[in-house]
Amino acid sequence: MKVSLLSCDAQRPDKRAIAKCIASVAMDVSDSLCTEITEILLDGDPVEIELDDKNAASSLRDLRKLNIEYEIVE
Repeated sequence: MKVSLLSCDAQRPDKRAIAKCIASVAMDVSDSLCTEITEILLDGDPVEIELDDKNAASSLRDLRKLNIEYEIVE
């Protein structure tokens, strides 16, 4: 399942927690790429990631906990 991360609405977003969450939910993404994706997301640009279909529901819940707005692409 592809998901487009649109924005993070948290008042004080925790970059480390967001990068760690992306690393745990995204398929085939390195730690350095997760950090880069986090920076892009916090700058206000959307980013697409691939989620494992087996854990999609819990992955989406984890993103919501961090106040990350997303849109399901596929």
